[in-house]
Amino acid sequence: MNKRQLGGRYEERAAGFLEGQGYRIVERNHRNRMGEIDLIGWDGPYLVFVEVKYRRDGARGRALEAVDLRKRQRLSRAALCYRMQERIPEEIPCRFDVVGIDGGEVTLVKNAFDLCCGGVW
Repeated sequence: MNKRQLGGRYEERAAGFLEGQGYRIVERNHRNRMGEIDLIGWDGPYLVFVEVKYRRDGARGRALEAVDLRKRQRLSRAALCYRMQERIPEEIPCRFDVVGIDGGEVTLVKNAFDLCCGGVW
Protein backbone atom coordinates (compact mmCIF):
# COMPACT_ATOMS: atom_id res chain seq x y z
CA MET A 1 0.00 0.00 0.00
CA ASN A 2 1.49 3.38 -0.99
CA LYS A 3 1.44 6.55 1.15
CA ARG A 4 -1.60 8.02 -0.61
CA GLN A 5 -3.65 4.86 -0.14
CA LEU A 6 -2.60 4.62 3.49
CA GLY A 7 -3.47 8.29 4.04
CA GLY A 8 -6.88 7.77 2.44
CA ARG A 9 -7.55 4.83 4.71
CA TYR A 10 -6.85 6.84 7.84
CA GLU A 11 -8.73 9.89 6.55
CA GLU A 12 -11.78 7.63 6.15
CA ARG A 13 -11.27 6.37 9.69
CA ALA A 14 -11.04 9.96 10.95
CA ALA A 15 -14.18 10.93 9.01
CA GLY A 16 -16.11 8.07 10.63
CA PHE A 17 -14.81 9.10 14.05
CA LEU A 18 -15.86 12.72 13.47
CA GLU A 19 -19.30 11.70 12.23
CA GLY A 20 -19.67 9.72 15.44
CA GLN A 21 -18.91 12.98 17.29
CA GLY A 22 -21.72 14.75 15.41
CA TYR A 23 -19.75 16.32 12.55
CA ARG A 24 -21.24 16.40 9.06
CA ILE A 25 -18.41 15.84 6.57
CA VAL A 26 -19.00 17.66 3.27
CA GLU A 27 -15.66 17.23 1.48
CA ARG A 28 -12.68 14.91 1.53
CA ASN A 29 -9.26 15.72 0.08
CA HIS A 30 -10.22 19.16 -1.15
CA ARG A 31 -7.51 20.63 -3.35
CA ASN A 32 -7.15 24.17 -4.56
CA ARG A 33 -4.26 26.29 -5.79
CA MET A 34 -3.17 26.94 -2.20
CA GLY A 35 -3.03 23.36 -0.97
CA GLU A 36 -5.03 20.39 0.26
CA ILE A 37 -7.45 20.02 3.14
CA ASP A 38 -8.04 16.45 4.32
CA LEU A 39 -11.62 16.89 5.57
CA ILE A 40 -14.10 19.75 5.59
CA GLY A 41 -17.26 19.54 7.62
CA TRP A 42 -19.71 21.16 9.96
CA ASP A 43 -19.70 20.88 13.73
CA GLY A 44 -22.80 22.76 14.79
CA PRO A 45 -22.46 26.31 13.46
CA TYR A 46 -18.72 25.91 12.68
CA LEU A 47 -17.25 25.20 9.29
CA VAL A 48 -14.29 23.01 10.25
CA PHE A 49 -11.12 22.34 8.30
CA VAL A 50 -9.57 19.10 9.52
CA GLU A 51 -6.01 17.87 9.17
CA VAL A 52 -5.52 14.13 9.71
CA LYS A 53 -2.15 12.74 10.79
CA TYR A 54 -1.22 9.09 11.33
CA ARG A 55 1.78 7.47 12.98
CA ARG A 56 2.15 3.71 13.20
CA ASP A 57 4.36 4.02 16.29
CA GLY A 58 6.22 6.69 18.21
CA ALA A 59 9.49 6.31 16.30
CA ARG A 60 8.86 9.59 14.41
CA GLY A 61 6.97 11.33 17.21
CA ARG A 62 3.27 11.55 17.87
CA ALA A 63 0.83 12.28 15.06
CA LEU A 64 -0.31 15.62 16.47
CA GLU A 65 3.27 16.87 16.58
CA ALA A 66 3.46 16.65 12.78
CA VAL A 67 1.26 19.72 12.29
CA ASP A 68 4.06 22.28 12.35
CA LEU A 69 3.97 25.99 11.53
CA ARG A 70 4.57 25.42 7.82
CA LYS A 71 1.65 22.96 7.65
CA ARG A 72 -0.61 25.35 9.57
CA GLN A 73 0.25 28.15 7.15
CA ARG A 74 -0.54 25.97 4.13
CA LEU A 75 -3.85 24.86 5.66
CA SER A 76 -4.73 28.46 6.49
CA ARG A 77 -4.13 29.60 2.92
CA ALA A 78 -6.08 26.64 1.49
CA ALA A 79 -8.98 27.33 3.88
CA LEU A 80 -9.14 31.01 2.92
CA CYS A 81 -9.12 30.03 -0.76
CA TYR A 82 -11.92 27.50 -0.11
CA ARG A 83 -14.03 30.16 1.61
CA MET A 84 -13.59 32.50 -1.36
CA GLN A 85 -14.29 29.80 -3.96
CA GLU A 86 -17.41 28.56 -2.16
CA ARG A 87 -18.55 32.07 -1.24
CA ILE A 88 -18.83 31.19 2.45
CA PRO A 89 -20.17 34.33 4.20
CA GLU A 90 -17.77 35.91 6.66
CA GLU A 91 -20.40 35.59 9.41
CA ILE A 92 -19.92 31.80 9.36
CA PRO A 93 -17.47 30.86 12.13
CA CYS A 94 -14.58 28.62 11.07
CA ARG A 95 -11.92 26.67 12.90
CA PHE A 96 -9.11 24.19 12.40
CA ASP A 97 -9.28 20.78 14.06
CA VAL A 98 -6.62 18.07 13.99
CA VAL A 99 -7.21 14.33 14.24
CA GLY A 100 -4.15 12.36 15.30
CA ILE A 101 -4.10 8.59 14.90
CA ASP A 102 -1.28 6.91 16.82
CA GLY A 103 -1.45 3.17 16.23
CA GLY A 104 -5.06 2.46 17.20
CA GLU A 105 -5.61 5.57 19.34
CA VAL A 106 -7.61 8.45 17.82
CA THR A 107 -7.26 11.93 19.32
CA LEU A 108 -9.30 14.98 18.29
CA VAL A 109 -8.06 18.48 19.03
CA LYS A 110 -10.78 21.03 18.37
CA ASN A 111 -9.68 24.55 17.50
CA ALA A 112 -6.11 23.23 17.31
CA PHE A 113 -4.68 26.45 15.89
CA ASP A 114 -5.71 29.88 14.65
CA LEU A 115 -5.59 31.19 11.11
CA CYS A 116 -1.90 31.88 10.61
CA CYS A 117 -1.21 33.48 7.27
CA GLY A 118 -2.13 37.05 8.05
CA GLY A 119 -5.69 36.60 6.81
CA VAL A 120 -8.92 37.30 8.60
CA TRP A 121 -11.86 34.96 8.90
